[in-house]
Amino acid sequence: MLVIGVTGGIGSGKTAATDRFQSHGITVVDADLASRVIVEPGRQALKAIEEHFGARVIAADGSLDRRALREIVFADPEQRKWLERLTHPLIAQEIVSQIQNSRSPYTILASPLLLESSQHQMVSRVLVIDVPVELQVARTISRDDTTEEGVKAIIAAQMPREERLQKADDVICNDQDLAHLHQEVDKLHQTYLQLARQS
Repeated sequence: MLVIGVTGGIGSGKTAATDRFQSHGITVVDADLASRVIVEPGRQALKAIEEHFGARVIAADGSLDRRALREIVFADPEQRKWLERLTHPLIAQEIVSQIQNSRSPYTILASPLLLESSQHQMVSRVLVIDVPVELQVARTISRDDTTEEGVKAIIAAQMPREERLQKADDVICNDQDLAHLHQEVDKLHQTYLQLARQS
């Protein structure tokens, strides 16, 4: 099974790219969604997070307050490591199960931490959606109702842009409009279909 890993920094347009692949009938396994599944109310991971960080990371409805948790772990590398040790193996199990259930010619694994985690071992190729840092910051602020400092802290915690590009098999520079992004995805879709037929 050909699995394409899609990654990029925050605000780079990963979702817009993977939505386009999905419109071609390609299964997209989203690591962010897998990370939400494992911390749903009633799951062991959520209990462990509440025991470790306290009630301040639990919303009124009993679900995880992701924003509160993100503020803690991006400010404290030790806390982030603790959270990753808990969640990464569970996320990996969820991802593997979804990839195995995929029936499309190839499968996309979309993950912001593809290259920082062991998830890159699950993919045959890496596609990086790349965008200049200024654009990353501007897009994220307008989308997430956050501050420039908040976005820059997340960028600083992610793999440096140059390093990410070095590890890419394919790159889409997403510094233009949506139509341009769609064209680039469509071209790669044809390439990936050929690769899938060959494997």
